[in-house]
Amino acid sequence: MYSNRFYSLSNILKNFVLQTRHFARTTPNVNKVTLYLQRAKLIDSIRLSLRSNSPDNSLVTVLSSPALDSFVVTNALRAAPSPDSALFLVETLKKIPHFSHTQYTLYALAKILANSGQVGKLDALINAINSGKFINVARVSFMDRMRWYAAVGDLDEGFCIWDEWRKTLDKHPCTESYNIIMGLYVQKGMDSEAVKVFHRMIEEGALPNSRTYTVMIEHLVKSRKLGSAMEVFQILPLMRIKRTLRQYTALVDIFTATDQLDSVKTLLHEMRSDGILPGQAMQPSLQRIRELGKLEEMEELVMEIIPDARIKTVTYYGTTDCSEDDIDDGEEDTDSVHGNDKDEVQLKPWLDPAALASALQHWGSEEVSALENANFVWTTRLVCKVIRSFKSAETAWQFFCWVTYQPGFTHDIYTISRMITKLARHGCVHLVDQLLFKIQREGMKLSFSTIRLVIEFYGITGKGDAALKIFRNVKTFCSPMSQKSMLLLYSSLLRTLAKCKMNIEALDILDEMILLGISPDIQIFTGLMHHYALQGDIKTVQRLFGMVKQSDLEPDAYMYKVLIRAYCKCERAALALRIFEDMMNSGLMPDSATKDMLMKSLWKEGKLREAAAVEEKSEQKSCEFPIALPGHMYTVSNADLTRVHDIYSRSFTTTVGLDYASI
Repeated sequence: MYSNRFYSLSNILKNFVLQTRHFARTTPNVNKVTLYLQRAKLIDSIRLSLRSNSPDNSLVTVLSSPALDSFVVTNALRAAPSPDSALFLVETLKKIPHFSHTQYTLYALAKILANSGQVGKLDALINAINSGKFINVARVSFMDRMRWYAAVGDLDEGFCIWDEWRKTLDKHPCTESYNIIMGLYVQKGMDSEAVKVFHRMIEEGALPNSRTYTVMIEHLVKSRKLGSAMEVFQILPLMRIKRTLRQYTALVDIFTATDQLDSVKTLLHEMRSDGILPGQAMQPSLQRIRELGKLEEMEELVMEIIPDARIKTVTYYGTTDCSEDDIDDGEEDTDSVHGNDKDEVQLKPWLDPAALASALQHWGSEEVSALENANFVWTTRLVCKVIRSFKSAETAWQFFCWVTYQPGFTHDIYTISRMITKLARHGCVHLVDQLLFKIQREGMKLSFSTIRLVIEFYGITGKGDAALKIFRNVKTFCSPMSQKSMLLLYSSLLRTLAKCKMNIEALDILDEMILLGISPDIQIFTGLMHHYALQGDIKTVQRLFGMVKQSDLEPDAYMYKVLIRAYCKCERAALALRIFEDMMNSGLMPDSATKDMLMKSLWKEGKLREAAAVEEKSEQKSCEFPIALPGHMYTVSNADLTRVHDIYSRSFTTTVGLDYASI
């Protein structure tokens, strides 16, 4: 549907390619694309040998190649058809004198052992690594051990490692460690224990991330708590949490299975708004809806996950020799085996978008020539993955322009969005403006999530004026947005303006959104108050705090905490003390670190009596007053976390309140 729209865009990009030919440069080193293709060919040879009827006769010959290295072995292990074949590969490598294991190959093997439940061999491998048996391989980290034993499904071992790790830290461990334990409890059907881990995470100050809510949503779906799952899913944008393909897949699958097709269509529309392409895991559900004739305008989403007929296969006929174009085409490293002949093995060619992007990082003439000769089948998904993997925005742009003219490929809204966000992340305002102008002229509409990312990335690169310009023209290249979406967009803009220290502009935007009837939430006010306090603009902080009190918003513990700490840092202990008293009067209590900071600031300013009073009040009230759940500036508030916690807990208990004394 985009071929005509992108005709003029293609002409413009062609001119750019011609004008930038001088950027291509030849390197004296080995052509990295050629090296990548040689490695890919060797990986395919290993994959085919492992699937042959007599791998013993062929594998040693294949592995004797001078091109064999840890990169080849790591990816061959990952692509092995079974754990036994992977172990056979490892055993055969002992016969290859020029090969030695690295951390990459050993960790790939450990993951295979974990996924196949071979605990004894996994233990032996970990012990061998930690004992220094392998040269230049560091000890296995707590996190990697937790991941592997979680894959095994060993809750006891995973929890023991977690407990051991916690004892070595001064604060809580990373969020992912909570996610792993939470997921293990879900896997074991221990519902209330999973809820307790989520409670413990937020109580200890580890901010939940997208994967936390993926575990939660999958838990709710698995337990047929669909209403709760959707409720959590719909809250995530207001918490500034990115919704993931895995979350969408879990919900689409369950609603398809229960014939709730209207809910599926709503999810697919939201997925498009989030700029997310469907994955292979969603294919059965979308195919079923398609067969029922219910997909209508979402037809192109299905086409994105149907295997591309242009992608050839690599084939094994009882020999390890591969033809010249064995690795010419391919999109993903999918190990689908097909063919009617019992002696014939056919696989999709191995392809790693990140490794390919690394090989192209210099974009020299030799690399481009090798890439053109490889005749890859360029699809939307593959192009998006390659663009995302580039470290350099310049190289990503050169690739983006080059791929425009490859046979059978046409840029669509997904590849355009990926390129725009990559350019914005590196502050390439001029090129972003060019693409926005072109898609506006073509009548296309970017997703809301893309625009929001561009604005936020401009905050990282200090391009506040560019972010403001994008915001002012958002209606010209973005579909109409709901009130909720506009709130999130204003939030991103205010955060960017604050980062760029555009203080006057930020206040003007805040007044504008209020006049338009878009009420700022707690997160916005908390972030702005923190910003202006650090700028020393105490009057603006007081004005903002007054706006909060005049609105329907109730200041939460995190807002009070941010204010106390901000005032202390700019040596205004008297104002920090006033906020502390407001907090106490609201029935809330700061954490010990915030209280200690306030007391030190009071001591520093000679207010010893006031410091003593803070200590006395804290001791008197600490048992009575709750310490509210943590929040985060511009993103998640106490109220959001409390709401999600309550939804999650009541889904698995008869009462909302739980006894957490045993945590």
